[in-house]
Amino acid sequence: MTKPLTIAFVSHTDASGAFRVGSHHLARELSRLGHRVLHLSTPVSLAHRVLKRGEATRDEASRRGITTDADGVMHLVPRTLAPAGVAPLSFSPIFTKAFGTSRIDLAFVDQPTLWSRVLRRLVTTVVYRPTDLYESGVKARFQRAAVLAADRVVATSGAVLMALDVPTATPSLVLPNGVELDRFAALDEVPRQDRAVYIGALDDRFDWNAVREMAVETPSWTFDVFGPGRSPEERLPENIVLHGAISYDDIPAILRRARVGLLPLSDAPVNRGRSPMKLYEYLASGLTVVTRATDVLVDEPGTGIISYGHARTAAEALLAATGSSSPNTDGMAAAAAAGWAGKARELIEFTAGGNR
Repeated sequence: MTKPLTIAFVSHTDASGAFRVGSHHLARELSRLGHRVLHLSTPVSLAHRVLKRGEATRDEASRRGITTDADGVMHLVPRTLAPAGVAPLSFSPIFTKAFGTSRIDLAFVDQPTLWSRVLRRLVTTVVYRPTDLYESGVKARFQRAAVLAADRVVATSGAVLMALDVPTATPSLVLPNGVELDRFAALDEVPRQDRAVYIGALDDRFDWNAVREMAVETPSWTFDVFGPGRSPEERLPENIVLHGAISYDDIPAILRRARVGLLPLSDAPVNRGRSPMKLYEYLASGLTVVTRATDVLVDEPGTGIISYGHARTAAEALLAATGSSSPNTDGMAAAAAAGWAGKARELIEFTAGGNR
């Protein structure tokens, strides 16, 4: 590295809650490479505060201002009057407080509603880094403006990149999500139990029917479901256990006691292009993965990934997974090549060539 860069991640998810997303991991690795990094996430607006909408941890984080974590990454959840997408964020004073100057070298934008022409004036190289498909609505409108103005586009899947209609002159890259190997690699092997596990949000992206089908057909297995959100109104089989949200630090131990990791994706359009981080976290932990087939997630028998097409066939995929060897050493080997450190190096090599 010739000189440290000033880098901002303009992201949708802050690091104070239960979830860790790609921007958190990339920010950490770029900081470890010697760059000065700010992770900026969706603001907490006055409307959110009055209506008490959103997670309490986000409001608490917004009160702290800029903080610096153990890896040297600066974090900020801004406090604003208007929600994101209604009024532009004041990037200039934020950058000045974080870096001592309003002009910075590089910005990665993955929250469309935080896109602003101001970024184009303050940042030498602007990279739009979409992680989801936005086919309509406010986010789609902001996303189109970001794609047209960005110097580069880095998508987490080919499906997302294809849907963006990136201008021919704009360099683009597909860089799937990775895994924090130091945390999830299953080096200290423990006996595996007949358990299938899901960890993540329980929202419209999650298919309860698929999990129900699996549980009914394999009553001797336990299905552990972790994450915030509502359970379905219909009664679940007794071998589905709901645990609620858990700390990111507790996830590795939970995964290492199971044999199968679940990605029961619903028909929500956003799922078509997703590159779930849980895929490689499951694999690194030695689990066989059962997933709904998408444009991105397909059968990979040599890696221990088994897919199904519909909820009614999910049980067949799970039954196939129960016959797989445990731990899934082939999957662990595949995950070893997907560490975030390598992803960060590839990202900076692609983006640090300057603007158009």
